[in-house]
Amino acid sequence: MRKVARSYLFVAGSVGAILSATPLYAGEIQGTVTDAGETIALRSAEVRILELDRTAVTERDGSFLFASVPAGIYTLQVRYIGADTVTQTIEVPETGIVRADLSLSGVSSDAEILVIGQSANLSSALSRKRESDTVSDVLTRDAIGQFPDQNVAESLRRLPGINVLNDQGEGRFVSIRGLDPSLNATSLNGVRLPSPESDVRAVALDVISSDIIESIEVKKSLTPDMDADTIGASVEIETTSAFDRKRDLLSVRLEGSYNDYSDELTPKGSVDFSYKVSDNFGVSGGLAYYDRKFETDNVEADGWNVDDDGLAYFEDFEYRDYDVERERISATLGFDFRAGDFTDLYVRGIYSQFDDQEFRRRLIFDFGDAAVSGTREALVFSAAGGDEDEVITIERDVKDRFESQKIRSIVAGGETDTGDWFANYSASWAKSTERETGSIDPASFEHEYEEEDISIGFDVSDLRVPQYSVLSEPGNFFDPTAYSLNDIELTALSDAQDEEYSAVFDFGRRFIGEIGTFTVQTGFKGRWREKGFDGTIEFYENDDVSLADVLGRGPTYHLADISPVPGYGEARDLFEANRGAFELQEFDSTFDSNVEDFTVEEDILAGYLLGRWDSGLLTVIGGVRYEDTSNTLIGNDVLAFEDGGTLDGQVIDEGTILISPVSIEKDYDHWLPSLNIRYEPANNIVLRLAGYRSIVRPGPFQQAPTVAVEESDEGEREAAFGNPELRPTEAWNIDAAAEYYMNNNGAIFASLFYKNVEDFLVETAFEADDAPFNGVFRGVPFDEASIFFNGDEADIFGIELGVAQTFTGALDGFLVQANYTFTDAQGTVTLVASEGPREVALPATSRHTGNISLGYDKGPLDIRLSGTYRDRYLDELGSEPGLDRYVDDHFQLDLAAKYRFTDRVQVFYEWVNINNAKYFAYNNLGGRRNLYQYEEYNWTMKAGVRLTF
Repeated sequence: MRKVARSYLFVAGSVGAILSATPLYAGEIQGTVTDAGETIALRSAEVRILELDRTAVTERDGSFLFASVPAGIYTLQVRYIGADTVTQTIEVPETGIVRADLSLSGVSSDAEILVIGQSANLSSALSRKRESDTVSDVLTRDAIGQFPDQNVAESLRRLPGINVLNDQGEGRFVSIRGLDPSLNATSLNGVRLPSPESDVRAVALDVISSDIIESIEVKKSLTPDMDADTIGASVEIETTSAFDRKRDLLSVRLEGSYNDYSDELTPKGSVDFSYKVSDNFGVSGGLAYYDRKFETDNVEADGWNVDDDGLAYFEDFEYRDYDVERERISATLGFDFRAGDFTDLYVRGIYSQFDDQEFRRRLIFDFGDAAVSGTREALVFSAAGGDEDEVITIERDVKDRFESQKIRSIVAGGETDTGDWFANYSASWAKSTERETGSIDPASFEHEYEEEDISIGFDVSDLRVPQYSVLSEPGNFFDPTAYSLNDIELTALSDAQDEEYSAVFDFGRRFIGEIGTFTVQTGFKGRWREKGFDGTIEFYENDDVSLADVLGRGPTYHLADISPVPGYGEARDLFEANRGAFELQEFDSTFDSNVEDFTVEEDILAGYLLGRWDSGLLTVIGGVRYEDTSNTLIGNDVLAFEDGGTLDGQVIDEGTILISPVSIEKDYDHWLPSLNIRYEPANNIVLRLAGYRSIVRPGPFQQAPTVAVEESDEGEREAAFGNPELRPTEAWNIDAAAEYYMNNNGAIFASLFYKNVEDFLVETAFEADDAPFNGVFRGVPFDEASIFFNGDEADIFGIELGVAQTFTGALDGFLVQANYTFTDAQGTVTLVASEGPREVALPATSRHTGNISLGYDKGPLDIRLSGTYRDRYLDELGSEPGLDRYVDDHFQLDLAAKYRFTDRVQVFYEWVNINNAKYFAYNNLGGRRNLYQYEEYNWTMKAGVRLTF
């Protein structure tokens, strides 16, 4: 809605006094603010009537509105960060509407500072940050469609308090203020994005190309009219509108991408357009395509133990060689219609597809039954032939998986604003899917050294990449004929779907007085969501097949010799050509096809009431939101009994699987008050204070009533449980911020935040006698189980500091952006009753995060060197503190350079992950960092040309 009628007079009376003091008003002022070249609409410019001390803030199309203005002659003043202040005299008649269209130029001699390049991005972002009602940060594209980075997740990395959790070297999930990505919410054009992945609520933002995005705003405090399902922040993404620009645009981007490890050059391109069919109707959209081939070298170890002599060792060790091709297609299309002086209507849709062809080849060591000896720097695993207590299994396998993720949404709505009365309304649909059919995941070949002697040594002096050596073996360790097919796991179907419908209606009334404006607003929103997963897994065996039958291209691995391994597609080819020779394993197939199937319906009905006070010095927004949540949770209880297991007191001769569908209903509600205060004691200083209550609901998969129990022939039960009794994570939040905006293009800002969090979610493994479950959960006994549960309470305290500056004078053209966030997030969980509550860091929470960008933007040259850092964080809780999984700190350098030959032709170059930043996860067993997972990817270079028409 339009923000109108701010006054720079001091608040001197109550609302009643304001209303009674309202003079007789007559006219209205409407207008727009653009850059000097009238290329682009300037959003969040501040327009002020000097004589009345009233202000308005421009919308995304550059428009502003002053309602109920007395007849007379007035001076309009326009301020925008990075631009010279402009004034214009205007005469308002006794009745009717008068127009005032203004244009701004940059503070330097180059007027294009407002529309093209880093300086333009910074001016726009800081202007929107300054005028925001909440504590927030913004990223925007410039007038020719350039965004800071190539996917949304990596773009967000530049903002204060934000770091990105990588997947195979690419930014995927966004962590805000160091918190778990699941504590954030993401919307696109006002529509909450569902997650394509079955087991998470958070949206992986690498699915969306930044080439189709107009802006991203990260709102770190909430107002009553906003969805309350976030504790970290609400990430609000907008695509383009035809009225964002004053001139039609067609931009074409063509480039190539090269990864050092894969040694492959792949294409990337995009088209972006905006066209106004008439003054009141426009169409805009874009299409982006990216094909990326890359490699990842990975090492993983698990099953960590300490022997009687204090020697730490692993039972499972893997070398993993990934060869991946990722293809992205993103498209957006929008229609905007001005239905009159006071009503704007729109329809906006987006389609994004993320296809992932992954080949993963592994060399796996299973030392669970081996004899262990050695030292802190060198481990030795031995198997004595004929000794049933000393066995080593070596496995070599291949995964050939094709996975497709899709996100699509469409929203239709509008806003009507007459100055006194206003309304916003929309209806939307969004659906995300992740689908696999026919993936080989994996085809495994193994040799069990039970009748033969073998000894394997590991040099663990390098804690990240231990090196193996074959100390002694019977001559077949490297012989592919010695490795028989264990099984082929075929993903016949893996289908995750997440769909949501929503409708929202807000309306309000402004009461304009001499010293300010009081607004009353209310609204209603309904969200109807269904998320589910359906899987069909088939296991096949053939004793006549060996590794020698599926050899192909050798490994592309850089960290160790893992030969021989299967080729990329040879196992699939052999299986499909001879499927009749493979025997389906009914027991394993039935079990795996049912354990993760679920459907969760989540209906949320919300309403709110807020009051808003606006004056030139002060904005106060307070009120309460009510949200009612209804769930229908459907899953399967799956109990598997192997030969020799016991069912109802009877010994089972053959494997038996019992499948029992479960359906559970639950309902809960929340009252969610909030208060946001914005105080501007001087033109360049903004102070903020916010307090609000918010919630994050459990993920659908986490609370689905699934039970997966496997009972061995020795009677031991291993289980995995979903937990329908999970409670939402709730938080009381306080934010305080101070922002100083410099006369040219720059700002300094600082903020404090505190969050008291209850019932945060944790997943860990429990032994049978450990509290809080004592060997029985949901009526099912177990010896060891993985369970989602609510932690106790956590306190989160943090500080954000930032600076952004475009220099003039001797350093004209240089820019710097830097920020740092400190987050202290400690909570308690009760894992074992006898030990009492245990204090832990909140999962996925980094204590220190920071970003710095050094740039130069003058004339045709635009160059930026960026560094991003995040501290280590707790990833998963182990059964004891020494087995907790931590992810090591991360620092990455990136370079971007652009050169404009003409107004229409620009070339660009990017160098991503210059320093080959790596991923390392570890535990602290035995007093040192022991490997869980290590990955490296090396750098990627991109170069191309942008054509603008």
